[in-house]
Amino acid sequence: MVDIHHHLLWGLDDGAKNFEVSLAMAKAAAADGITEIVCTPHASGQFAFRPELNEQRRMQLQDALDADGVGLRLGLGCDFHLSYDNIVEVRENPSRFSVNGLSYLMVEIPDYGVPPGLAETFYELQLAGLTPILTHPERNPTLQNDLERVAEWMRGGVLVQVTGDSVTGKMGRVAQRTAHLLLERRWVHFLATDAHNVSSRPPRLSEARDAVAKKYGVEYARSLVTTNPRCVFEGTALPPGEEPQDLYEEFREKSWFGRLMQSIRS
Repeated sequence: MVDIHHHLLWGLDDGAKNFEVSLAMAKAAAADGITEIVCTPHASGQFAFRPELNEQRRMQLQDALDADGVGLRLGLGCDFHLSYDNIVEVRENPSRFSVNGLSYLMVEIPDYGVPPGLAETFYELQLAGLTPILTHPERNPTLQNDLERVAEWMRGGVLVQVTGDSVTGKMGRVAQRTAHLLLERRWVHFLATDAHNVSSRPPRLSEARDAVAKKYGVEYARSLVTTNPRCVFEGTALPPGEEPQDLYEEFREKSWFGRLMQSIRS
């Protein structure tokens, strides 16, 4: 499995606190069956984003894993927040923020609410040569009640990543329900851990993979944890997958007036 959203590198954000925690997280991920991890420290107003330091720590951790015989390959990206400064900078230097300096960008919106003009922002990122991946929309209360916004962004080319723990209910019932609504419609392209530590938010993905395989099919589960995320890691195009349902139809139920007019016409 390939985990494209993981706060593995120590001392950079609210993820791993020290090198020992990073090493324990990496080994736990490998034990769960993860073979590649994209380290995604926050790039936000709260946490300074320093690619050179990030790369130094990635290499130090990779060397330690190699020395211990842990078969885990580490890549580098970020959890990109849509601040004004970030958007200006990503236009000029897209590879600074993208996964492994290639063509995919992990985009995190606020925990509450949705920034205005987000469709236009996604379009600007695409003009810069990036494919935006919206992280964990199932955990955003606004989107939980308005999935048509997600559909709109997907119609514009945005991809969707859901947290594995949302699928299994560890992120709460509403997040779980929303995750399964997205999965049922095949609106999910990736599962990822969004791991922050080895206790409350550990790097576990196999449980969610197995739940998806049981309910939605083995091939779909494999695409979410292996095939598609490996394309992100390597910067290649995603292969054709299952056709998303209801994406190009009205997601919301028609108004009473619309239903009345439809009945008259029929």
